[in-house]
Amino acid sequence: MSETTSRAGVALRILPALLLTGLALVGPWIAPHTVDAPVAAPYAQPGSAAVLGGDQLGRDILSRVLAGGRELVLSALLVAVLVTGSAAILGAIGVVRPVVGRMVERTADLLMLLPAVLGILLVTLSWPGGGRFAVIAAAVVLGVPYAVRLAASAAAPVAEAGYVEAAAAGGERLWYLVVREILPNLRATLLALFGLRFVAAVYLVATAGFLQVGPQPPAADWALMIRENSPGILLNPWSVVAPSIAIGLLALSVNLAASALAPQTGRKAVTVL
Repeated sequence: MSETTSRAGVALRILPALLLTGLALVGPWIAPHTVDAPVAAPYAQPGSAAVLGGDQLGRDILSRVLAGGRELVLSALLVAVLVTGSAAILGAIGVVRPVVGRMVERTADLLMLLPAVLGILLVTLSWPGGGRFAVIAAAVVLGVPYAVRLAASAAAPVAEAGYVEAAAAGGERLWYLVVREILPNLRATLLALFGLRFVAAVYLVATAGFLQVGPQPPAADWALMIRENSPGILLNPWSVVAPSIAIGLLALSVNLAASALAPQTGRKAVTVL
């Protein structure tokens, strides 16, 4: 496979994520109707007034789908960055300082025993005022324990490499070993981890929205739309199907993009003539 073909394949795998993320970010400005104004009868079928029909209050579903993804995307991106960065640093420190590593592992084991839904409820309901930041905090707390184990497993063989041991023997400080010697060699793992944590964050933030412990009505939010319109799914399926498809496509496309961007560490096949 030529380098040009390989780059084209990577670009094609990244493009859907860029398009969907960009559409979610600019969606509120291109929505054909205001998100809180009724334009049709409740659960109206698709028509000229509303391309995807109306929701439980007769509001335009297409407009609410376009406007309902921005906060989810921004929240999931922030969670994925915080979880991946925290896990990378903690995992690298843990393999360089075994005592810290054992403490991190024991804490991660305890946090992994906490069910996701219960963790969301505990954090958001105890957070002053609740809201989006409470959901982000809950998603970070629930995501780091799983991510730090993967990061530590990837960092362990790097920490045992000769150049890292030589740097440590030469008196280099901990942060130098972590930032300059270990983390740059974990790019492939961290990119893949970022994609996985973004997908997990999308589902956690969406779960919080479905439980109504994040965004509150009448906000346009994909998960909140699913909850609000589920009683009328037989009257207008698009009121539930459209935001569900949006959540699934967003998670899938970003995961594929992260996988495409991750450096290929395996050996290339060599053809013997």
